[in-house]
Amino acid sequence: MAGVRGFIAMESVLGRAMDAAVLRQQVAADNIANVNTPGFRRRLVRFEDELARAVRGRGVTGVLTNPRHIPVGTAPVSRVRPRVVRDDTSVMRNDGNNVDIDREMAINAAAELHYAALTQVTSARYRMLRSAITQGGR
Repeated sequence: MAGVRGFIAMESVLGRAMDAAVLRQQVAADNIANVNTPGFRRRLVRFEDELARAVRGRGVTGVLTNPRHIPVGTAPVSRVRPRVVRDDTSVMRNDGNNVDIDREMAINAAAELHYAALTQVTSARYRMLRSAITQGGR
């Protein structure tokens, strides 16, 4: 990816990564709010794994011409979106709730730091673009 198309494509990925960080904070907050709800199953956000799979997956891909078609191969990077999934892999307590408050607080803090880092990267990219535009006029 080079030039304007590459810049726009990277901005799209950065924007979705920021969306994933915000969604991760919201999901962690919801999990924390339900720490004492019997039978509540924690939720988590999947994004980075699917993005990495899309970047690596240069194999066979199909084109969906109808929303009811079954996707073939990995999704292109432009289609990767954060998604919320329920964690059914573990049970923490006898009442069926699997929320660990310490883990959720750590996830929330990490998502906040991740969002801050992504905003700094985005800001730096625009500063470089602005510098390239203004230096060209000299």
